[in-house]
Amino acid sequence: MIAVIPVAGIGKRLRPHTYAAPKALISVAGRPILGHIIDSLIDMGVTELVPIIGYKGEMIREYITNEYDLPVNFVVQGEQKGIAHAVNLTRQYADNSEMIIILGDTIIETDFSRIPLEGDNVLGVREVDDPTRFGIVEMSNGIITRIEEKPENPKSNLAVVGLYYFKDSARLFSACDEIIQKDIRTKGEYQITDALALMISGGVEFKPYQIDDWYDCGKIETLLGTNRTLLKKSNNKTTRKGSIIIPPCWIDESSKIEKSIVGPYVSVSRDCRISNSIVENSILNSGSTIQDIIVIDSVIGSMTDIIGNKMSVNIGNNSALRLKRKE
Repeated sequence: MIAVIPVAGIGKRLRPHTYAAPKALISVAGRPILGHIIDSLIDMGVTELVPIIGYKGEMIREYITNEYDLPVNFVVQGEQKGIAHAVNLTRQYADNSEMIIILGDTIIETDFSRIPLEGDNVLGVREVDDPTRFGIVEMSNGIITRIEEKPENPKSNLAVVGLYYFKDSARLFSACDEIIQKDIRTKGEYQITDALALMISGGVEFKPYQIDDWYDCGKIETLLGTNRTLLKKSNNKTTRKGSIIIPPCWIDESSKIEKSIVGPYVSVSRDCRISNSIVENSILNSGSTIQDIIVIDSVIGSMTDIIGNKMSVNIGNNSALRLKRKE
């Protein structure tokens, strides 16, 4: 099975962090977002990856090739024209194949191995509070009868969550090609929902697959919320001599904690150092240093030094922040 993973986006809502790294490599609960996604796909039985890269794509390429021993074919989306356009670029690697598409900015929690058992064409769905923000499906007798991207007057609250399975991808690629050739756009882009709607109108049957949960990693607030939720679900336990670790936390073995209180809800990536500090409800990306400070509700970029006083911080990679106390 081939997995197509669109990860070409800029990630404007996660700036300043995405000035230095693509959104898919931002850490949450001890792993990059993309790492959580690929791990789930491997558990499902995926044997080949086709990532669609663009913005800072070389960092995505380096991460996947270093971390995973799977055949990978990278496809470059030079211009952001929508998911259907991105998927269509993978045709040479994924046409006429069993394929799953999963968007590279959302962590989905479900039993992936059961998805192919639902039918030949399956969409991951979940009820949402605000259906105007998503692609929405309508159902009849257990079959998806209609799909619409971000409808102004939604007739359902069942959202497509960025997971699409095809026993044979040929009809999908034909539909993507058709909407591009006819210049069918929604919100200015070639939407995969429009391609799916074309397939449905042509008689292709889609089954829904109710996922257990999905976690938005698109904004700082939701990223921290996802971090909290995933840490609660983990069984990771760690201690550091001379420091207090309040679970749930995830701390990479290479990171050093000295005379500090860490937790709850803290993720610490590799090669970080925390000394004489209190850190709560925060994410530290690789190589960060926290010293003589209280850090709460913060996301700290890679290779960043913070030395000083109590604050809430949203600071990007390769930065240094030093605060002096008032005399």
